[in-house]
Amino acid sequence: MAQHIKITECPRDAMQGLHNFVPTDVKAEYINLLLQVGFDTIDFGSFVSPKAIPQLRDTADVLSKLDLDNTQSKLLAIIANYRGAENALMHPEINYLGYPFSISETFQLRNTNTTMAQAFNNVKRINELCVANNKSLLIYLSMGFGNPYGDEWNADIVQHWAQKMIDEGIGYIALSDTIGASTPEQITSLYPALTRLSPITEFGVHLHSTPDTWQEKLAAAYQAGCNKFDVALKGYGGCPMAADDLTGNIATENLIAYLLHQNLDLGLDLDKLSEAMDYSGKVFG
Repeated sequence: MAQHIKITECPRDAMQGLHNFVPTDVKAEYINLLLQVGFDTIDFGSFVSPKAIPQLRDTADVLSKLDLDNTQSKLLAIIANYRGAENALMHPEINYLGYPFSISETFQLRNTNTTMAQAFNNVKRINELCVANNKSLLIYLSMGFGNPYGDEWNADIVQHWAQKMIDEGIGYIALSDTIGASTPEQITSLYPALTRLSPITEFGVHLHSTPDTWQEKLAAAYQAGCNKFDVALKGYGGCPMAADDLTGNIATENLIAYLLHQNLDLGLDLDKLSEAMDYSGKVFG
């Protein structure tokens, strides 16, 4: 059973689909509150085309306003190509680069305008760049539990691509439920199968859920040995391609409540968490 839990708080994922631009100072103040909670990692921004994600065009400016002197949390930024990785690596404060690799050809084309073959070539080149700059690359295996496009999906395909990432020396992989399609049965069988592929690579889950399925998904992942979870306060965000408007990130407060019920000491400042939750209204409206 997982004991030492690593939580990645994902304000980037929560904010990226908002239509109204959130002022840079508001973003920075929100993330500064999150940095004081004690999360393992903050997924704070992305270095992608402003045309693709206009909400996050100010990521570098937000980063310049973060107080990193009084936090142990690490910073994660999302990139979608080699150029984005180069831009992210100009900022030494960033610890992880996250790259979405979809095991759905259709979604890979929609998300990064590349085929899976091209995307895997990007993974290799970006990982070399990360290693040369003493950074870590995290790969999201997106559409990890199925897809709405009719592309073939099965557990063997997921394991095939996970193994290819491991063979390239990728140290961090997040099994991603991009559209909230996962079931507890899938999580229970697939997550342990992936962890058996490598004793070195860290596997986590990035689950999306409707409000009535989050607990069974978290329970399945935790009981399968998962100790690395991506979440967002109040369940904001999610995939804009999801057909169900209620499908979003699993709420941070729900994960914390579940884990505290397991009698785990998470080492979080719950007062700062409460402050961040109150402040989130300024961000999300």
